[in-house]
Amino acid sequence: MLSKKATISIIKCDVGSLAGHYIVPKPLFDIAEKNLKKATENGIINNFYVFNAGDDLELLMVHERGEQDKEVHKLAWETFKDCANKASQLKLYAAGQDLLKDAFSGNVRGMGPGVAEMEIEERASDPIVVFAADKTSAGSFNYPLFRIFADPMNTAGLVIDPSMICGFKFEVIDTKKNRAIVLKCPEEMYEMLALIGTVGRYTISRVWRASDDLICAASSVSKLSLIAGKYVGKDDPVMIARAQHGLPAVGEVLAPFMHSYFVQGWMRGSHWGPIMPVGLKSSKCTVFDGPPRIVAIGFQVANGQISSDDEGKPMLADMFDDPAFALARREAMQNACMLRNMGEFEPARLSAEDMEYTTIQKVLEKLGERFKPLN
Repeated sequence: MLSKKATISIIKCDVGSLAGHYIVPKPLFDIAEKNLKKATENGIINNFYVFNAGDDLELLMVHERGEQDKEVHKLAWETFKDCANKASQLKLYAAGQDLLKDAFSGNVRGMGPGVAEMEIEERASDPIVVFAADKTSAGSFNYPLFRIFADPMNTAGLVIDPSMICGFKFEVIDTKKNRAIVLKCPEEMYEMLALIGTVGRYTISRVWRASDDLICAASSVSKLSLIAGKYVGKDDPVMIARAQHGLPAVGEVLAPFMHSYFVQGWMRGSHWGPIMPVGLKSSKCTVFDGPPRIVAIGFQVANGQISSDDEGKPMLADMFDDPAFALARREAMQNACMLRNMGEFEPARLSAEDMEYTTIQKVLEKLGERFKPLN
């Protein structure tokens, strides 16, 4: 008999890509789907969906084992290792780039792959939207999470839904000092904005409804450069958001993406870029390794798994595959052209502090001894 609780896990990894940082090729999809199908048959997970955000392989799994379960994380790790090995055989680009450790240690957090997980007690209907971004950093969801759960100009429910007027609580991670704080909105909105506006350091990791601590959202917060001590690739975060029935509506969850906004990352992890919401068929990065892309997958959770059709196939909605986001895509390209016209001058390029872990440091070290004191 299925538990009353279900866990949604989205775990991603750059295991290798076709034609540079372009897209995950089919042979890697085949390996991931084979491994997860076997795990379903063995009862580790209930069902799954494999997709990509640019050159990142995304494993969406629903199960009943709770967050940070060793078996689920081991499944993801071994799947990524198998895919990376295949990528090496095919001489794909950056094979195993996000696998920063040699051996699995019980949890993929801190080992390179990005993770967002949420254990929920199922409601009568539980709509879920999973987001996955490519060519960007861990703080890229700060802006939409604020708009969704704290901005009444985006989310009408904050004004007209009695069950939401209580507000929401946000866990914010200081990625530089590895510490966390929980802030409640609207009471501490200004204090929270003082932190999360610095997207390179502070990252929203979880959101709860203030009245009853109902979990509403979870996002990945790992920064690859801080784990590895050097630039090894973009963080490419993932996020899960619940919707409806006393939470923001699905339409309110998607509304922040009607317009593009700027994120850190893009080429060599060293530039600001406009994020572009796209359908899965356009989940690939080209010009200047971008622009940064984001996809959104909508589904229902029922009886511990993604709701499925009569043939047992998960029913999923490709949320950004819609003309409603055409304006955001046009804005993204216009802003991308503007930034690229600036070349390697700030603010198109990240600030010196944000470039600390990029390859530019090797260039600066070569010049360092040539500087002479001014008279």
